[in-house]
Amino acid sequence: MDTQSQQTWQPIPEKPPPSLSIGPVGWARKNLFSSPLDVVLTLLGLYMTYVVATAILDWAVFGAVWTGTADDCREGSQACWPFIQAKWGQLIYGRYPLEERWRVDATMIIGVLAMIPMLIPAVPFKKWNAIFLFVIYPVLAFFLLLGGSFALPLVETPLWGGLLVTLVTSIVGIVGSLPLGILLALGRRSNMPVVRMLSIGFIEFWRGVPLITVLFMASVMLPLFLPEGVTLDKLLRCLIGIALFSAAYLAEVVRGGLQAIPRGQYEAANALGLGYWRTMGLIILPQALRLVIPGIVNSFIALLKDTTLVLIVGLFDLLGIIQLSFTDPNWSTPNTANTGYFTAAVMFWCLCFSISRYSQFMERRLQTGHKR
Repeated sequence: MDTQSQQTWQPIPEKPPPSLSIGPVGWARKNLFSSPLDVVLTLLGLYMTYVVATAILDWAVFGAVWTGTADDCREGSQACWPFIQAKWGQLIYGRYPLEERWRVDATMIIGVLAMIPMLIPAVPFKKWNAIFLFVIYPVLAFFLLLGGSFALPLVETPLWGGLLVTLVTSIVGIVGSLPLGILLALGRRSNMPVVRMLSIGFIEFWRGVPLITVLFMASVMLPLFLPEGVTLDKLLRCLIGIALFSAAYLAEVVRGGLQAIPRGQYEAANALGLGYWRTMGLIILPQALRLVIPGIVNSFIALLKDTTLVLIVGLFDLLGIIQLSFTDPNWSTPNTANTGYFTAAVMFWCLCFSISRYSQFMERRLQTGHKR
């Protein structure tokens, strides 16, 4: 009897989990309504979101003026989108000559096409892509934007403005400051006293000076120390100042990652007979940079937003061009300023949010302690 029961016995199939514990409903119960306090905070947050979102949508979408002239925007207190349509070219190109704006478009398109395969891990030929993006493309962009050769008319940098200046200053600052910050971080941890003291002095000096002071020094004071007859473009001086300023902060971020690497990693590299630079390039830095991705991205986002300070030294970035547009008497309306600032905020938010989301994607891919 027992043998026959064992032969006919079969396990009961597993039942699916309750429908209320999986999917969007399960996620909401776990994260938003798991306790009475969570319920209160969630409802309060939803109410505040509803109030703010309806006010913004009513001002920017439903009650806004979408077509017409400045006269149509003088009535009411809603957004004036005809102002943005009229000034859109200035917001993107500044005072760049109208017939030469194709050069800016070509530079941006080439940069985006070169950056997309670099940011997608599955795309092959990363080495050649990096050589083009970081070596060939900057030279190509320089000749395209500035001109003065290859039958391209010269467009001096004082005519540049808008989103063009914002992207140039932020991208050059990011690309220039990261390798310099890594070198400074390594120098600060060096066993050579002279290298260590010079690195510490550089980092502490630039971290102790506000960026606005750095821009003033680069724009006003630096020409006083140059030899007679030698001049540097104002935009170039600001780019150098921004890169040096950002490098000091990135150096401390990278140093934090270096200090988090266990001593055993260095000992393993020594056991393999690796020298200092091969140890850093192949073993230590890849781990350290992976650990500090959030800090590096945070510095990049702060640098992107800090580029608006170049307005103080006479360079009209995106925000500067918007403020300059307010001086146009033809668009002197009560809603012009709010619409312009709202547009700038949305554009900056889109750029910063894109950087943030990509960094989170890289964190998940590199498994830096985050769940997949």
